[in-house]
Amino acid sequence: MAGPRAAPHREPRKDIVVTSTRRLALAAGVFYLLTFAFSIPAYFLYEPVLTDPGYIVGNGGADTRIILGAIFEMLTALAGIGTAVAVYPVVRRQSEALSLGFITTRIYEAAVMMIAVIALLAIVSLRQEGAIAGSNAAAVTAVGQMLVDVRDHSARLGPGLAPALNALCFAYVLYRARLVPRIIPTLGLIGAPLLLASVIGRMLGLHGDQSAFAAISLAPIFFWELSIGLWMTFKGFNPAAPILAGGSADRASAPASAGVAQTPAPAEGGTA
Repeated sequence: MAGPRAAPHREPRKDIVVTSTRRLALAAGVFYLLTFAFSIPAYFLYEPVLTDPGYIVGNGGADTRIILGAIFEMLTALAGIGTAVAVYPVVRRQSEALSLGFITTRIYEAAVMMIAVIALLAIVSLRQEGAIAGSNAAAVTAVGQMLVDVRDHSARLGPGLAPALNALCFAYVLYRARLVPRIIPTLGLIGAPLLLASVIGRMLGLHGDQSAFAAISLAPIFFWELSIGLWMTFKGFNPAAPILAGGSADRASAPASAGVAQTPAPAEGGTA
């Protein structure tokens, strides 16, 4: 008499997994592109207060521009955090530590960016609230320049430095997991040490913000972030990547142990 029939083996719904992963990649890609869409206009909106040493004692003709720039800067910071949160459920399968590192560096970047926003809004507030009335114009101008310096240092240590830290975490995971063509994370891994060297050099006074080395060191990171944003938005992650098939890139590529035979599991409900 035949034994009880084994329960049929059901494969996981790969279509559901791929759809969920595609949505996460799309969200991360859109967030990446939004960081460009918000940060570039923000810089030009800030220009009057950054280039006019006496803006704090002026007529405040660009206050609305500066406030709008602050809003764009806040949106840039939030979109940056969104890039890391969106990809976390996927990339944590390759390395949870580096995935958390990516989120942490994004939060660090956003926090430092907010210091810059507060510094520039303080200039606008001091001018609008009449805090300079009856004060020495030279002293007030010095306060305004000090706040601009706070913004400049924040820009250097936040969005100037953090993209290198982001790339060390996120680009390395993408490279190992084969979620995107490896040339894309390679740009990030090349650009990260260059950007770190550039930021440290500027802090030590070895070169200026507008130097040729500063521009060269920024280029790989710029194209890494732009390309990964575009790729995740329009192409998504590689569905054949090992971590999307239930393993990790390292396990999938590791050879079987020599001399160890794979013993099949006994069938359910039957006897030999």
